[in-house]
Formats: sequence, structure tokens, C-alpha cells
Amino acid sequence: MRKLLAIIVILVTFSASQARADEGMWLLPLIEKLNIGTMTEMGLKLTAEDLYSINQASVKDAIVIFGGGCTAEIVSPHGLLLTNHHCGYGQIQNHSTVEHDYLNNGFWAMSKEEELPNPGLSVTFLVRIEDVTSRVLGKVNPDMTEAARREAIQAESAAITSEATKGTHYNARVSSFYSGNQYFLLIYEVFSDVRLVGTPPNSIGKYGHDSDNWMWPRHTCDFSVFRVYMGPDGKPAQYSKDNVPLKPKHYLPVSIKNLQKNDFAMVMGYPGTTTRYMTSYEVDEAMKITNANRVKIRGARQEIWMKDMMADPKVNIQYASKYAGSSNYWKFSIGQNAGLTRLRTAEKKAAFEAEYMKWVNADPARKAKYGNALSLIENAVKGRAEKYNVSQYMREALSTELLGFAGQMTMLEEALVKKDAERINGMTGRLKRSVENFYGDYNYPTDQKTTKAMLKLYRTDIDPKYWPSFYKLIDTKFKGNIDAFVDNIFAKSIFVSQEKLAAFLEAPSLKVLQKDPAFIVAKSINEMNSTLMKDLQGFSADLSKGQRLYMAGVMEYQPDKTQYPDANSTMRLTYGKVLDYYPYDAVHYNWYTTLDGVVQKYKKGDYEFDLPQRLIDLNNKREYGRYGSPDGYMPVCFITNNDITGGNSGSPVINGNGELIGLAFDGNWEAMTGNIAFEPDLQRCINVDIRYVLWVIDIYSGAGYLLNEMDIRQ
Repeated sequence: MRKLLAIIVILVTFSASQARADEGMWLLPLIEKLNIGTMTEMGLKLTAEDLYSINQASVKDAIVIFGGGCTAEIVSPHGLLLTNHHCGYGQIQNHSTVEHDYLNNGFWAMSKEEELPNPGLSVTFLVRIEDVTSRVLGKVNPDMTEAARREAIQAESAAITSEATKGTHYNARVSSFYSGNQYFLLIYEVFSDVRLVGTPPNSIGKYGHDSDNWMWPRHTCDFSVFRVYMGPDGKPAQYSKDNVPLKPKHYLPVSIKNLQKNDFAMVMGYPGTTTRYMTSYEVDEAMKITNANRVKIRGARQEIWMKDMMADPKVNIQYASKYAGSSNYWKFSIGQNAGLTRLRTAEKKAAFEAEYMKWVNADPARKAKYGNALSLIENAVKGRAEKYNVSQYMREALSTELLGFAGQMTMLEEALVKKDAERINGMTGRLKRSVENFYGDYNYPTDQKTTKAMLKLYRTDIDPKYWPSFYKLIDTKFKGNIDAFVDNIFAKSIFVSQEKLAAFLEAPSLKVLQKDPAFIVAKSINEMNSTLMKDLQGFSADLSKGQRLYMAGVMEYQPDKTQYPDANSTMRLTYGKVLDYYPYDAVHYNWYTTLDGVVQKYKKGDYEFDLPQRLIDLNNKREYGRYGSPDGYMPVCFITNNDITGGNSGSPVINGNGELIGLAFDGNWEAMTGNIAFEPDLQRCINVDIRYVLWVIDIYSGAGYLLNEMDIRQ
């Protein structure tokens, strides 16, 4: 094991000098050894200690996990925070009503007293990272089963996190890297009082909607503003009027200096998941099952939602965030499949695997160690294909809103059967707290139509042996009529009515619950899903083992190639430069867009490309203030060759002086393969220029007082 770890360090250290600067999501504690020389040559003026330090304030102390799936950055000594508009979209939507439509009209708190609290929203600061590989893997041996290995790793990880957080208010977790060949302990501090300060209207913050999503050129001012609060003692605290604005260890200065092509740019944030070491078998599965199903099922659901959203302003508000969340990776899957086909990614990986196996088989020791890695992956992927397809259909098609909510009642049913008063009280209390959030964003006629469509789609596409038991009820009691079956659910279920469900939770009855038509359906879905998960466990164990061995073998096989770890929602740094690109023959995309381009896309009355008249007027008058380019245009967005993925949304784009120059918010259509295979000539990170953000806050919205908190450099 020590030999393997030494190989990892040696290979990554050597390969860093050979890597293209635009590829790789790097761990901050390793920047000093691996990257700082190249970064300095490219234009970085900071030291590695300035970027990541556990002894003094550093750039990492200004970067946070926003909620559960985005990144944000602190930009003032008073806890002011910037992230993407689409990252704050759920909170903006929660505060919106037909009377106070912040989604379509925008919102600005003109004082701290007007800032809006967001129950359930938190931001998470990284305190430190520590390599614990030797301790974690010291508890395993090659003779263990995968289940025993997993249990040993989980037990030791739990012990490590317990020791690390004892006597503190910190959180911690041990994360796996290089497919289980390396482990790091990450210590976090979580603040749960985060208030909405401001947001532009959809027509600015979501300009282009689905049509422009994942596309360049882009003209979206994708930002929102929040503030983090702490208790009077300086520690994290739940929302209270007594809380005070956070005093951060570090905040980012903001640059409004002119950008130029080839300027140095780095991105720090929390990329979610990449699978760069995916095999050809897994690529095939992603294309034929994961992406294909997502496109088909979500496309059908979104068509229903959009029709209702366009017909009713209230439904539009209720479903805005849900629709955006669904459509984002629906379109991503379309683009990724197109890209994987165009670039012949599976074929290229298969060719690499053939050469890799020649190397493995050339040495008896290597063959004994790595020889079955690819066959484990192949057999697992092919063996699970049918059930894996069904499991995705269940997640995507059968988890409709009402049925999904009713499915949460299975644990309450267990408590009622056992007459466990303590558990009953705990479960009903938790469910009561979730009721208001659910029904506030729920329109049962929309869900009723969606449920009918999804149940029909599942029955049409899935083998009857995988039909949950409620399909028998459809055939026996409703003569196969899914519409009538669903109508019966929505006519009789307590879950359709907030009032009926609230009354039930005050005095929960086992008889009422077990006879509820929505619960009957949800329970049968859960039962089928549980059976599928058990069947898939064996394949998962072989897949995990194969991936771990394959990763270790690849690192030994390619000592001259970059072997950075896949993204796994831990803080990473990527560096590159402001850069244009040529997506197709004879086609050139410039590296920036302008406010003139925003107005050129304008379509009056079109929900995707409508614009406020005030923005058009300000552009016509060239009222750009100090935020316009010296070259006479108002900058809007720009692109870099930084390596990002989902989770990086809201990440700061930082120049060589450590100053904020933009917010990352998207990738480009031609490189939708990026999570699986990085394409250096095509892959670009799309960012909103911080000058456009400040212009919208100050000139357009009249909230320029917020800029007085910032350290603006020009």
C-alpha cells in the first residue's frame, strides 16, 4: 500500500509539469508541489500560501459551498456574498408571490433590515484538508470482500471525523479520491443564517433560458446577492434578529480593470462530479441508458409543466425552480450524447484499454494485480443493464410530486404498526415542517396530468415483470385505464390537500394511511425500488473494485500524463486564461460578449428574450458608468479555458492579483463531453463579467450602496 501511495505522489508530481494548464481540478494542499511554478509563469502574483493556508487567512477562506450544489464567494468584510442567479433561484422563488414577483421583477434590500431570511439555506467554509490515506487503508487488506472493505473504511472514517471535530462546532468528512486509492479528511464550518440581499429580474439573470443554456455566445447576468450572518459570539447560529453580519477571515477584492485575451484566470470552487477515467463500457451505458432516458422522460414532463406555467402566473412561480432544475441536465444530456458520438469517445477509450491490457499482460505481477479490473467493470455494466435502466425509470418517471411526498410516509407507517409513540411524534413533527414548503410550490392539476403521463410512459417502456404492484390495481379495478386510476388518487388522497394532511398529522391513523390511494402507490414503488437496489448491489461491488484497480493501474501505466483526481464536491482550483475558440470549421467565437449583443437578441414578449425597457434605454444612451470597457462597450460575459463542471456554478473567476473578475456559470455546447473526456481545444468556462454584475446592481437597479462595502479596484 505504501508503494502505491508513493507511486501516486511521484506520478502526479511529475505529470503536473507536463500538463496543459487548462486541464485539471487540483487539490489546494498540493498546489505548492504541483502547480505554483506554472501558475506563476502564466501570470499569478500570489503564493501557494496566499491561496491555501491553515495558519493564516487565504483565498480559500472567501469561497463557500452555497446550499447543497453551488459555489459562492464573500466580497465584503460584512459577509456580503455573490453566487449565480440560478443557484439562488430556489430562494428567490420561495419569496415570490403573484403580488411580489421577485422572479420577474427582481428584488433589492435597501437596508440590512429588508434582507430576507432563508430557512434551510446554509453556506459552508473549508477549514482544512488533511491526507489520511495511510490510516484509512491501513484497515483493509486484499483478501477482504468489497462489503468488508467498505465497512472497514467507513468505520475508520467515522473515527477520524469524530476525533477531528470533538470539542468543536465543526463538521467533517473523509472523502475518497482516485477511485478509493487515496483519502482526505475535510473540516468544515457551516453558517445557517443566510439572507437574500438582491437579485435581478429573470429577464436579466436568466436571459436566454433554455435556448441559451450551455451555449456560447452568452448574454446572461447570472448572479444573485446574499449575506451571511453569525451569532453575536462570532460563531454560526440559526436565524435570529440578534445575529450580526459575518466577519470573514478573507474576502475577495473586486477588479473592474479591462480584461484582455490571454489574461491569467483561475477558478476556485466545488465541482460536483467528473468521470474522466470512465471506461468504454461505462460511456456506452451513459449514452444508451442514463442520458437517453433522461432526455425522453424529462422532455415529456417539462412539456406539461411549461404549458401550465405559460397559462398561469402563479403556476409559473411555483414551478420555475423545478422546471429549471429538470431542464438543465435534460439539455446537458442531449449535448453530451451528441458530443460523445461526434468525438467517438467510447471508441477512443476502447483503443486505450486495448493498449493498457497489452501492458498489463506483459508482466505476470501486473497481470495478477490488474488483470481482471476491466473485466470486472465490463461484466458489472453489462450484467446490470436491464435493472439499471428500470431503476432510472423509477427515479425519473415514478417520483412525481404527490407520490414522492406520500412515499415519505413509509417510516411513519412502521412506527404506527409498532405503536412507537416517540417515533410517531418525531416523524409527524418532521413531516409537519415540510408540509408548507411542499404545498407552497405545488399545483395538483399540473401534477395530476404529469402523473398520468409518467405512469403511461413507464408501463409502455418497462417490462411488466418490473411493474410495481399498483399496476395490477389499474388492470383489475380500473380496466387498465391509467387516467381513471390517477383521477381516483387525486379525488380521494389526503395528500392532495394541505388541510387534510395537516389534520391527519395531528392524529395519525394507521388505517387511514394504509387505505390512502397515493400511499398505496408510493409504497408499491418503494417496494419495487428496494428489490432493484438489492439486485444491483452485487454489480456495484464488482464495479467499485474494478474501478479502483483500473485507476491504480492507469496511474502506473502513464507516468507522463496528468492524473488529477476526479471531482467529488471538494474544493478545487483550476487555472488557465481568457481565450476564444474555433468550434467548427471556419467558425470563430470571440472571448467576450457585450450589452449590444444582449439587445440584439431582444424579442418583445418572448419569455426567454424579453428585456426591461430600462436596460435597453441605458444601453442606447451608453450609460455604463465606470464599468464600461475603455474600448467603448459594456462587457457582459467572457470565456476562459478553465476546467469546471456542475457545482462550480457561482465560483469566483480570479485574476493573477487575487481579485474577482467574474462568476463562472456554465460550460459550452461543443464540450458537453467534458465530465468524461476533457477537450482542450473546445472546452470553455462561461462567466459573467463582474463589471456587468456591478453595473446591474448600481446603474440599473439603484442599489449602489452595496458597492460601498466592496474593495473595488480599477
